[in-house]
Amino acid sequence: MEESFYAAVGGHETFARLVAAFYRGVGDDPMLRPMYPEQDLAPAADRLRMFLEQYWGGPTTYSQQRGHPRLRMRHAPFPITHDARVRWLTHMRAAIDELLADGTLDAAHEAVLWDYLQRAALSMVNTAG
Repeated sequence: MEESFYAAVGGHETFARLVAAFYRGVGDDPMLRPMYPEQDLAPAADRLRMFLEQYWGGPTTYSQQRGHPRLRMRHAPFPITHDARVRWLTHMRAAIDELLADGTLDAAHEAVLWDYLQRAALSMVNTAG
């Protein structure tokens, strides 16, 4: 049986660290922060972590708690421009770089993860600008 990407990169701990680093950037971003209506970003971080874990072969907690991901539908209420996409990817890139720097991710896994995140971010753009 082939090992999942989730297991290969370190499972829950890796995705929790990735998402925590990402939201540290988002929390201070004047373009992205207003897209999160909750005062506390922890619930958004939990949702992203659960989604990524499930997508990459980990627990299916996301679907058990929230149903089908339906990413475009869930993001439709927010005007997501190309500039917002770039800001989102900037923070995700910084988070990935943290995991690369400490050896949590290797170059091969980083490339696969980054490719997916770039494509996913592009698919969320729903407004010109």
